[in-house]
Amino acid sequence: MAGEKILIVDDEKSMCQFLSIMLRKEGYQITAVNTGRKALEQIKNQRFDLVISDIRMSGMDGIEVLSEIKKLDSGIPVIIMTAYASQKTAIDALNHGAVHYLIKHAKNDEIKMVVQNALDMKRVRTENAILKKQIGRSSNMKTIIGKSEEFEKVFHLVDKVADTDSTILIVGESGTGKELIARAIHCRSNRSVGPFVSVNCGALPESLLESELFGHVKGSFTGAIRDKEGLFKVAQGGTFFLDEVGETSLTIQVKLLRVLQEREIIPVGGTNPMKVDVRLVAATNADLERAIERETFRPDLFYRLNVIPIQLPPLRRRREDIPLLVAHFMKKHNERRSAGAQKKISKEAMDVLVSYRWPGNVRELENVIERAVILADSTEIGVSALPEKLRARESSSNGLITDRANVTLEELEKEYLLKVLEDTNWQKKRASSILGINASTLYRKIQRYGLENQGKKETVLQD
Repeated sequence: MAGEKILIVDDEKSMCQFLSIMLRKEGYQITAVNTGRKALEQIKNQRFDLVISDIRMSGMDGIEVLSEIKKLDSGIPVIIMTAYASQKTAIDALNHGAVHYLIKHAKNDEIKMVVQNALDMKRVRTENAILKKQIGRSSNMKTIIGKSEEFEKVFHLVDKVADTDSTILIVGESGTGKELIARAIHCRSNRSVGPFVSVNCGALPESLLESELFGHVKGSFTGAIRDKEGLFKVAQGGTFFLDEVGETSLTIQVKLLRVLQEREIIPVGGTNPMKVDVRLVAATNADLERAIERETFRPDLFYRLNVIPIQLPPLRRRREDIPLLVAHFMKKHNERRSAGAQKKISKEAMDVLVSYRWPGNVRELENVIERAVILADSTEIGVSALPEKLRARESSSNGLITDRANVTLEELEKEYLLKVLEDTNWQKKRASSILGINASTLYRKIQRYGLENQGKKETVLQD
């Protein structure tokens, strides 16, 4: 493709002129410099499709230039040239990431062919990366089911932020699909060809989590029999998903802050910082601002993480998505069955599923569908195939108790208060606004009806 940009690095002026004239005739845009330092400055300031560098130069030699280029942009192909044929230097150059090794007195056609092959290889890699990104986008978003207004807002925000490198904090109750959203952000980003690495901070003790995240050096603790690369290094060039970040200790939080501020890590037992290039997506089901008040979470880390917050709505606030999710999980678990007729769900059972409160959100819904597909005796899954807690009338949060006889005004008020509190995630300021009362009145009513314990239970379910 004519117009591709090539950077030539050689301390011999005549060689720079020769290559520049020959390659410009082929339609390439040429920039020539005579030192490795100048080459790196050029690469920092503009994009190049190929670099051709001499191996023997004063100051930085070709191998050093090659290594530094790979740190700046690993996708730029580099051809190393030398006046002296040497198998050792050729192997050394290729081991450091050069795409080819050329002798300076090679014929013009050979030089042109090597340049063209290097550019063709880069073009194919770029096209493959774009294709992989497009496939990743479509396939990943297909697994995220939802058409409700609240979820459409989430999709729109994912599209807007995916191609940035900004840190993202996904907030939502357990089971709302935080990791799915993190994967969608990765697949739709410029880092989609890089790794997606995930760790649940609440699943590991502090000492093990620190080693997993940052790695360790040999002998740093009992059992450290060799150096270990941390997950931040594994995620190099990609996305690191830090799930349940609210479960981290203050010690870990200090190290995470360093990653965000300095883009570097220090392994356990080490002293030398190591640069990392990762996009951080964190998630929590806890109220981090409340954790800051309790002094269990650092405010400076919170503000670094909360650059772009994405709030995932609980399933009870997106009931119109439940039939879509049920259809998806029915298809998934029907396909997993080795034999037998495909099962379907009755209208009565669907009504129960739509009216249930779903404290465990989408994860709980899938578990219920899997259980029903396995245990239902007939091909139609009826209400009787659902768990008892779903069938119980009082478990429904879709309506109030006005359909029951002899209901008192106090009972009606109590249930309405509870419904609004649950629908607002027990955010009392928001609930008092919906109820049209001030916060102090809401607190008194919560105490009057003994709802504090249910609020604590709600928080435990979310945590």
